[in-house]
Amino acid sequence: MRTSVINRFAKNDRAFPVRRRVAALAATAVLAGGVQVLAMSDTAWACGAPLKSTDPSATAPAVQHKGTAEVGFFMTPSLAITAGGPKVEIPVEAANFTGAPYRSVTPALSLYNEKGAPLRSDYLTVEEGGPKGWEKVPLVRGCDPNLFAIGKHGEPVANGRATHFTFRVGLSAEAPADLHEIRVGITANTEDGEHAPWVFKTMSVSFPTPKPQRSTATAKPTTPAKPKPAPTKAVEPAADRTPAETAAIPPATPPAAPATTAPAGNPELAHTGAAETNTFLATSSAVLLALGAGVLLAVRRLRRQR
Repeated sequence: MRTSVINRFAKNDRAFPVRRRVAALAATAVLAGGVQVLAMSDTAWACGAPLKSTDPSATAPAVQHKGTAEVGFFMTPSLAITAGGPKVEIPVEAANFTGAPYRSVTPALSLYNEKGAPLRSDYLTVEEGGPKGWEKVPLVRGCDPNLFAIGKHGEPVANGRATHFTFRVGLSAEAPADLHEIRVGITANTEDGEHAPWVFKTMSVSFPTPKPQRSTATAKPTTPAKPKPAPTKAVEPAADRTPAETAAIPPATPPAAPATTAPAGNPELAHTGAAETNTFLATSSAVLLALGAGVLLAVRRLRRQR
């Protein structure tokens, strides 16, 4: 019996190092798996949730909330932006119905292109309206094609109340021409590390018509048209000068006109003809009177002789 017991202890002693090695390997595997899980969860958090707020009040101890905050687009039925045009304001409303107040609620914005290449921050700008006016907010990319913009200013929100934030997005004229729409998402971070469910809306993108091409096209027909009025303008002075010259000539021409025209000669011919007929009539009348007088004398003489 003793020999068997000793043999068993000897066997157990030999098995202890093996068990220790197996336990060490198992612990190593568990730790390695835990590190991978942490890394994966960190990556997933960076892709699926916004970055942490930079507001100092967000680090205050949180109270117990039932649920999370809620967000929505405030008075914004549609979104549209023009490349190179004015910036578009995106108002955000954050509400608290969790049964406890929030010390700090910070808005967040995401931009995503669903039908093309990922958006780039070199032709996009995001600003947040704050106490000092519009402040530029940096765009940060996660592991997915989304661009995130986290507000710089948080506001306390009492239970049953809501607050408003406003982002302003600008799109440069250098944006790719195949960009037709941008998927806009909004949420709100709270001091307890939670965030409101994302709400999305599609913003249409348009590009202005190429005005320089139109201006050059309209300028080409006008250029040949400019020489055309030039001759008319040159003729106008000539036309103006001829009347001026003719107006200056009339003093000398009136006397010459009656001398050269036919009407001036007609009166002279009529005058000479009238003088000849008058002379003829006068002579004939005188002859007739003389004959009549002679006849009367002859008649009287004959009466006297009788």
